[in-house]
Amino acid sequence: MATTREAGSAALLRLCRADEIGEAQSRGFDPDDEGQDSLFVVRWQGQLHGWRNACPHIDGAPMAWRRDAYLNAEGTRIVCHAHGAEFVPDTGLCVQGPCRGERLSRLELVVIDGELFVTS
Repeated sequence: MATTREAGSAALLRLCRADEIGEAQSRGFDPDDEGQDSLFVVRWQGQLHGWRNACPHIDGAPMAWRRDAYLNAEGTRIVCHAHGAEFVPDTGLCVQGPCRGERLSRLELVVIDGELFVTS
């Protein structure tokens, strides 16, 4: 289960150390212990971006084809392996596939003392 911390009025769920996700890499998380990753994080051009693990083409369809495999081989696009849709890593905009023009659902991330949190 994720560690919870308060920040103002929002609860923060600890995911990992921020430096555990390298450039052009992704990692999935299951902060609510549901047995499946409900979100994933991508580091793109030095910045961390959090996304709900659901393709907008078919809501709820998980994106990765295996654990933490959310990016294409080049690490330049987020890919829905169920539909082949491709998304820009920092905006979540679909640029190819059945949901072209739609976006992934962004999640707010916070880094505190090197630890990565998602707001809940």
